[in-house]
Amino acid sequence: MAGTKIDISPVSGKSELSAFIELAYRLNADDPNWVPPLRSDMVELLTPGRNPFHEHARVQYFLARRGGVVVGRISAHIDELALVQPPEQGMGPGTGNWGLLEAETHDVSDALIGAAEEWLRGQGMTRVLAPISLSVWEEPGLLTLGHDQPPMIMMGHHKAHYQGWIEGAGYDLAKKLFTFEVINVERFPEIVNRIVASGERSSRIRVRTVDFSRFNEESQTIIAILNEAWSKNWGFVPFTETEKAYAGKKLKPLILKGANMIAEVDGEPAAFMMSWPDINQKLIGMKGRLFPFNWARLLWWLRNPQGGNFRVPLMGVVGKYQNTRMASQLAFMMIEYIRRYAVANHGAKRAEVGWVLEDNQGMVAIADAIGATCNREYRIYSKLL
Repeated sequence: MAGTKIDISPVSGKSELSAFIELAYRLNADDPNWVPPLRSDMVELLTPGRNPFHEHARVQYFLARRGGVVVGRISAHIDELALVQPPEQGMGPGTGNWGLLEAETHDVSDALIGAAEEWLRGQGMTRVLAPISLSVWEEPGLLTLGHDQPPMIMMGHHKAHYQGWIEGAGYDLAKKLFTFEVINVERFPEIVNRIVASGERSSRIRVRTVDFSRFNEESQTIIAILNEAWSKNWGFVPFTETEKAYAGKKLKPLILKGANMIAEVDGEPAAFMMSWPDINQKLIGMKGRLFPFNWARLLWWLRNPQGGNFRVPLMGVVGKYQNTRMASQLAFMMIEYIRRYAVANHGAKRAEVGWVLEDNQGMVAIADAIGATCNREYRIYSKLL
């Protein structure tokens, strides 16, 4: 059907939303490293009233058809909270986004990106950052390094040729995001042990696990530190109260008691670090469906994940300790305690830290100190409209 006219139309109704979701499974079926997301999770992500992102966003989905057959998709969206962020931090007034791009061919990709840009212009946007699917807290960036292995939980995986298609559409690099891999988590280098021992001798420092008996309160503490710690980071958009509650409920099944830490200094919360078992290693064989039996397999695995991978997706330190020795000491203590727990209780073999902004020198140095190497790179692009 090459050369046949491409028709782009907004998604309307449940059947078209289903077609939007299903396309990714068809186009990526031949990629052994693509992890099919649960269809129920995709419906939740894309549906107003189920995902609180939509409470502060304008969103339009598009389908591309050729000869009546769906051959591509894209989302165009504007986060109202991103519009009021300082422009020097990446977002700011006039900045819209697109994401969730899937396309059979280059010309389909061009047509979809053009439709997203036209919609953003019609909404008053003057610049686009992409791909971001849908929020910066979900799956930002295009995978440009690391196609040879499946992504860990809440990380994207994209066809390698999408990079050339996007750059060919006039997009320039805005920011790189890295993930760092530790192949052998049996033991960190000796320097880490010395830093941890020093912290343990300090009467000011207490590092503890998340208290499940006060889970809602602990979630609020973590997100409060996160909002403060990340507030000056590139791409930052704050969590709303609704999103805080939603994130806590959504992530609770993944939170193992000994794998998530809060650090206190002088009795006050000062930092946190989260670590999740990599649920993707179970999802990769489920083809996006929980029924009839996958839900039971997944629930059983989540009770006590064994012999698998762990991802450290988030860490934050309150402002007054950032860029100090205290910040790095807390980070090393938390990551070492998580390592001990994951190895002793779940037989962890591999860990991944990230994503990390390319210019976050502190986190890059921590990754280097624990013997991690960059295994994945994502790129966010920018274009004036």
